[in-house]
Amino acid sequence: MLDSYRTGDMFFASPSRTLLARRALVQVPHGDAPLGERVARALAEAADAGQESPFVVGAVPFAGDEPVTLAVPAESRWAPALREDPLIALPARQPPGEAWQVEPVPDAGTYRKAVGEAVQRIRRGDLEKVVLARTLELSSASGVDTSAMLQRLAHRDPRGYTFALPTEPGRTLLGASPELLVARRGEHVVANPLAGSAPRSDDVAEDVRSAVSLLESAKDLHEHAVVVEAVRNALSRVCTDLTVPPQPTLVRTATMWHLSTTVSGELAPRGRPGSRPTSLDIALALHPTPAVCGTPTGRARALIDELEPFERRFFTGMVGWNDAHGDGEWVVTIRCAEAAERSVRLYAGAGIVAASEPDAETAETAAKFRTFLHAVGAEL
Repeated sequence: MLDSYRTGDMFFASPSRTLLARRALVQVPHGDAPLGERVARALAEAADAGQESPFVVGAVPFAGDEPVTLAVPAESRWAPALREDPLIALPARQPPGEAWQVEPVPDAGTYRKAVGEAVQRIRRGDLEKVVLARTLELSSASGVDTSAMLQRLAHRDPRGYTFALPTEPGRTLLGASPELLVARRGEHVVANPLAGSAPRSDDVAEDVRSAVSLLESAKDLHEHAVVVEAVRNALSRVCTDLTVPPQPTLVRTATMWHLSTTVSGELAPRGRPGSRPTSLDIALALHPTPAVCGTPTGRARALIDELEPFERRFFTGMVGWNDAHGDGEWVVTIRCAEAAERSVRLYAGAGIVAASEPDAETAETAAKFRTFLHAVGAEL
């Protein structure tokens, strides 16, 4: 199904399934009504039009007042997970080797200064954590091949979450996120927050040392604990029998190690049928977690607005799907880029706490850029 993707399609692959959808039958509109209500109306409209099992798929931006790009597709196909496809083991088509013009926004020096300013604010007690991001603006005279980029992203991390979605005419959001925000299947709810990262190495011994160091890092363990506690608190409002492991484990992508905790529970009983929260409702209650924004949320968002010289748009938002029964999967929109006809904007962020060092956080964002730089065949 990966080979069938074309620019403008809606593609979403998770460790459990793969979706390819085309054309919007019903678009979820922008408006003042809560997003859950607008989605419910779109699903009802699709059912009235004759769809037997309608669902919405798309992306929600970082800022809650910006338009979403969610739609009930007119055509859709579901398939098993990419990792179950034997063809995924074959090498992906290599980048053409073209010259990319790369412009960092902000540049590394400005980003280091922003991190230093954030650390000062945290140490004087203004907030506990903030996530600061930077971008790379890539441009090419020969045009952008989103299909080839998606292929390379999927082949490199077939066990993660790979997506490609149109955000507006001529623009595509692509990514390979390692982080599940929340999934709901029937009564069961699971979230997998990631926070605390370290770059991987091609040298096996160094790669192991990096992983062990991350597991023992007081700074990263604190950063991770802040996120897990926020997820626990949000899920405790809608779930019973919450399971929260006392210590994080490690997950890996092709470029990074991450501290990971899987939080799971069962939906709490509600008074009337249909009153239980959908996967989208739960995702919105979690979004944005301290893993992509900071804590307290309001102060972190204010500092992001002050120190980041660009609009995040869908970066650190969420991507996924939700059906008429309320089941669905939503992942955090990281390791992503927005592609236009001749340009690609890459995003990467790092969690800043009191113990953060500007040089180390700048190096972390550079390592996170590697996922997409590999996909386009460019270098930082």
